[in-house]
Amino acid sequence: MNCAILAQQQIKARCAVLATKGEDIMKKQLSLAMAAAMALSLAACGASQSGSAAETASTSDATTEAAASWGDVTLTMWGAEEDQTMLREMADAFIEENKDKGNITINIGACSESDTKDNILTDPTAAADVFAFADDQLNELVAAGALQEVSLNADDVKSRNLEGSVEAASLNGKLYAYPMTADNGYFLYYDSSVISPEDAQTVDGILAAAAAAGRTFDMTINDGWYIYSFFAGAGLQATLAEDGVNTVCNWNEEPGADVAQAIMDIASNSAFVCASDADIVSGIENGTVCAAVSGTWNANVAQEKWGENYAAAKLPTYTLNGEQVQMSSFAGYKLVGVNPHSANVGVAMMLADYITNEANQQKRFEVRNLGPSNINVNASEAVQAAPAIAALAAQSDYADLQRVGTNYWDPAASLGQILVSGDTQGKTTQQLVDDAVAGITAPVAQ
Repeated sequence: MNCAILAQQQIKARCAVLATKGEDIMKKQLSLAMAAAMALSLAACGASQSGSAAETASTSDATTEAAASWGDVTLTMWGAEEDQTMLREMADAFIEENKDKGNITINIGACSESDTKDNILTDPTAAADVFAFADDQLNELVAAGALQEVSLNADDVKSRNLEGSVEAASLNGKLYAYPMTADNGYFLYYDSSVISPEDAQTVDGILAAAAAAGRTFDMTINDGWYIYSFFAGAGLQATLAEDGVNTVCNWNEEPGADVAQAIMDIASNSAFVCASDADIVSGIENGTVCAAVSGTWNANVAQEKWGENYAAAKLPTYTLNGEQVQMSSFAGYKLVGVNPHSANVGVAMMLADYITNEANQQKRFEVRNLGPSNINVNASEAVQAAPAIAALAAQSDYADLQRVGTNYWDPAASLGQILVSGDTQGKTTQQLVDDAVAGITAPVAQ
């Protein structure tokens, strides 16, 4: 299609959206949207924004003349608390590169990727323009009309990111977000001065070594994300139903009751602590924790505390009916989305594209040890040599893309809390998993 025609169509589409919203938009704001749409259309026709670290030198030289002035642009970007300084640096770099186009203001707000969906859906019209979120939230955000489709440079985004991350950012063949990381999973961290590589292979070995050292093995069991590892490892299922809303779960089938008992046995060990992520971090820092199940976001903490003794591995096996069973895990990705209700959708998409490009994914790895979804960065020697990334790769053979309905989380967490406390209130383990499955598979209210 001719670039000019495509640009005109994008401008008309943007104007139509603005008109249908019934917003009282000043001419300057409308001009901004038109300029951004034109810029993106021309970029799609004539300029690639991927390929090497040099891509961050400019969002697209080809768009400079067409988008000579964006006017006054104010955007809000949400990201994890731990990423605030890094996001500020990225935003400032974006502003500097585009300072000739207008007065650009980017406000940074803290929002955990796990909470993004809930915060966005409270009021999409008042939410951030650009936001990071976990990939399992994509379906609901799309259904609520809270994600802008990535259409103009979709092929470019797909070509520079790992296939799995692109799949996680897509729905019904359409790309709705920019892949940011490929590390939203969990594995085992351990202090090798206490836990040997052989010990790290089994929960029993870890607990024995931790007890001998007067330290602890920590894991968050009262959480649906982590308790999944025991049941999935035993061959049981918890996944999204075909309707894309409800959950299919058979944890109450054989050997589900025995899995529940195995979890209770682990939790009752004096060297085990069921701890939140924040408490795991504190435990590593104060020296009480020598092994923990967590993700790449805590790599820096473990590395700084344990130094040359810092080690990571796939999840261990656990004892189930006298046999060793490999723990499984959820796997996922972190994505960046754009709010279609933004008054500056075009510029917001350029910002989202910018903060997820090759050089900024390299920056995330260097600053936070986060695993990149960008193909080039992921293949780099430094990334491949990182203990946390290597452990995540080893765990990937026993990991499933996280896809469950909204009714999964609370019953799964409640089951974990009961098993950790040991207070079954007189119920058998079979009754406990029956109750959990009943809640997990309950129809989602629509």
